[in-house]
Amino acid sequence: MNAIKTLKLAGAALIVVASVNAWAQGSEAASATTTTTQGASKSSVRKANRALSKKVAKALSKGGVDTTGINVLVKGGAVTLAGGVTDPSQIDKATSIAKGVSGVTSVKNALTIREGGQ
Repeated sequence: MNAIKTLKLAGAALIVVASVNAWAQGSEAASATTTTTQGASKSSVRKANRALSKKVAKALSKGGVDTTGINVLVKGGAVTLAGGVTDPSQIDKATSIAKGVSGVTSVKNALTIREGGQ
């Protein structure tokens, strides 16, 4: 039983790592954000990313999505939702809510379904 939980955790970590690596590769959204953030300092970019992350998390919470197991990662307006939810319907709901937040340019959903009590 513990081996299964460990494998699930390792699989989830692998998905997050793979999505972050894929996200770091060149794309139209990444090139657009690099152009807009070239003149800004690193600290102001980080501050803006944190603020947008909090804004998305708050919108998810207000929209009825349980954010307990969800990490909101932001890089220049591109949002990645990672973690797990107990209800499968919350995966699509989280994506649509995140897309509706001002400042979000794209949403990548890496949410998985977790069993209750985990």
